[in-house]
Amino acid sequence: MDLSGTAPQSENRLKSLFWPTIHSATDVDYLGSQGYWVCTIVAAFSFLMSMMVGHPIAGFFLLLYFYLGGVGVREKSLFSAIAVFILFLTDTMMAPGILKFFGCILLLSNMRATFIASFWDRGVAAVEAPMRFNETLGDKFVDILPAWLWPKVRYGYYVYACLFLGLTVLGVMLAMFQGQIRHLISL
Repeated sequence: MDLSGTAPQSENRLKSLFWPTIHSATDVDYLGSQGYWVCTIVAAFSFLMSMMVGHPIAGFFLLLYFYLGGVGVREKSLFSAIAVFILFLTDTMMAPGILKFFGCILLLSNMRATFIASFWDRGVAAVEAPMRFNETLGDKFVDILPAWLWPKVRYGYYVYACLFLGLTVLGVMLAMFQGQIRHLISL
């Protein structure tokens, strides 16, 4: 019970994970941290899978795309949140899976939180933002590294993400077109 005499509302665990309420900068910070971890895991997993199938260069570009996108998500970049969601959704549609489905929902949740936070007054949001810690290696990885890295790579990531998404859409369209031609030839 807080000082106002009302008990804080508790959210269902699944709702708080996949579609939380966003009332404060603390909520947005939590979702940014969650998005950073999701993007980091996706980046590492994409790289490892690409290495296993013999495409290390493609894996490196995916690692770069998702990790730097996660850095942007952590730093409340709406562009980054949209970019990682679109690419992950495209990948999920091309090769569906239950884990990918849940990853899409988590990234959609982060995109929603970043979108809502983009309308907040920057001065108020900065005052309300929780303190970032620098005590453990995990704190440095999730709190300090993104804040240091994002201003240095932001504009390069914007260009890179646009080019990468454009090439991905082109590749999907070519794959669909080739599938249509093969289908017509087999008739």
